[in-house]
Amino acid sequence: MCCRGVRRGPCRCSRGLTVRDSRAHTRATVRVGRGDAVGKADEKESDDMRRHARTLLGGAAATFAALACTVPATPAAAADAPYDVLVFSKTAGFRHDSIAVGTQAIRDLGMANNFTVTATEDGNQFTTANLSRYEVVIFLNTTGDVLNDIQQSAFQSYIGSGGGYVGVHSAADTEYNWPFYGELVGAYFASHPAIQQANVKVENRAHAATAHAPQTWTRTDEWYNFRTNPRASARVLATLDESSYSGGSMGADHPHAWCKTYSGGRSFYTGGGHTQASYAEPAFRAHLLGGIRYAAGRTKADCRPETAYTTLYNGLTTGWSQAGPGGFTNADATLSSTGGLGLYWYSAKQFTNYSLKLDWKLLGDDNSGVFVGFPPSSDPNSAMTAGYEVQIDATDAADRTTGSIYAVKAPDTAARDAALNPPGEWNTFEALVEGERLQVFLNGVKINDFTNTDPARSLAGHIGIQNHGTGDDVSFRNIRIKELGGPTPTPGTGPIVGIAGKCLDVRNGSTADGTQVQIWSCSGAASQQWTVSGSTLRALGKCLDVSGASTANGAKVQLWSCNGGANQNWQANPDGSLRGVQSGKCLDVSGNSSSDGAVVHLWSCHGGANQKWQLPTA
Repeated sequence: MCCRGVRRGPCRCSRGLTVRDSRAHTRATVRVGRGDAVGKADEKESDDMRRHARTLLGGAAATFAALACTVPATPAAAADAPYDVLVFSKTAGFRHDSIAVGTQAIRDLGMANNFTVTATEDGNQFTTANLSRYEVVIFLNTTGDVLNDIQQSAFQSYIGSGGGYVGVHSAADTEYNWPFYGELVGAYFASHPAIQQANVKVENRAHAATAHAPQTWTRTDEWYNFRTNPRASARVLATLDESSYSGGSMGADHPHAWCKTYSGGRSFYTGGGHTQASYAEPAFRAHLLGGIRYAAGRTKADCRPETAYTTLYNGLTTGWSQAGPGGFTNADATLSSTGGLGLYWYSAKQFTNYSLKLDWKLLGDDNSGVFVGFPPSSDPNSAMTAGYEVQIDATDAADRTTGSIYAVKAPDTAARDAALNPPGEWNTFEALVEGERLQVFLNGVKINDFTNTDPARSLAGHIGIQNHGTGDDVSFRNIRIKELGGPTPTPGTGPIVGIAGKCLDVRNGSTADGTQVQIWSCSGAASQQWTVSGSTLRALGKCLDVSGASTANGAKVQLWSCNGGANQNWQANPDGSLRGVQSGKCLDVSGNSSSDGAVVHLWSCHGGANQKWQLPTA
């Protein structure tokens, strides 16, 4: 979103390139220079040669910086800043005949993607000084005990200093008596069946190692069973479908590739790579490259463990509705924006306290956003005025760029820039909503922390994604949510006390559906005894209900048979208000009256004394 009002049409702001765009152009230039400096991929250049190459690159970067301000960046051509990789393939057990071709494949990837490769089977290379030269150490089909105590200590310090680790296949069949290594790799090898074809189920299609792969990736390899499941400590990227092959022993949740942060460093592991043929597969090579780039810190990812999320979109659009013009195409379990200004919103359910995660990608200087906390409506403007937008925009003002709460609060730009992948690559957002607090995480890093104090808005409600307009090309994948419970009303039974110490009361103690709810001097009568049950408020065996599920100011609040409707769900807020989950509006005493018999109804939240309530506690 680049402009804001009560109602808006399509709009664009004039934008200049950010520093990140300039770097992208510079890196595209640097890639050529780095390739020339490397020369042979089979040998490690000398320290002097490396220093000289990087000096030249620094000059090249300075020379092209000014050009980057006037020449549009082309993200598809942007290259990583150069880095160095150590491939370690020592074996003290079974030796794979694919080591040589695997090493060559990594060298080829390095030549094409701006990193140099040193290959060794000498554990003496594991010294603090030598390891400091590398951004990534790859354990390529290592087996058995391959490092002595001193070498292990050096490698442990390397990881603790922010180094990257990549484990390929039998890297999980290595160093069983070294607990640090076991935690780093994520799981140890247990057994394997014969080489055969199997279906790999890709569950994270935002990570660079798996973004290119289909949801079901069919290939041939040797499929490992592991002694433990790494899901509790790592972000699982792909699993094996044991029904598609013979010999699996881990059941329905059989991780195959994963990533994690550990002890200050980054770790990526893949169970693939047993066969020589694996390293000739373009998709497997891309898988390996993505893992290397992540370990080197050249691409970012949310590698925190993730469990118990419910899928809202992963190819199926059940429960979603389009508000406003334009829309989203749906192909390859990817939603891609078209036209606008519109909103694709999850109309099937509203949410109060939750963690919402989704993956998104820009193609260039594009614009979109993620909306939270808005009432149901076919008008996309209602999301803009009643809810909040977590912005997605490559370039704009600080409070209107990626990670901002649009036009309200800018992100921590330093943290955002460090965590952000450029256009052309996938990113992951988490919107963590707890009451009226919204925390935004980008690729696992917190970049914004906002608390809503506007009584006319809420963070409870529907969620949605924006199609901003023609030319704003944004894609989304894997939208999922975890409901967190509280802070719904605290369970308990007793009076609900409001303005002037008066109690919420069912008129005349009637149990008939539609009975008006009012305030009255507290008497302890059954008509004033309310039970907090989940997000409902119950008296006389029935629920506090908004008549006709209305969201209008002045809508009648009444007693009605409990039916699970959203108009019977209430959120208790830290400011003492009771907000209707469906409407986003507050339980209000009409006319700010404190007289016995004053009716309660629904009204826009404003923080007044006639919207403050004290609930019973257990």
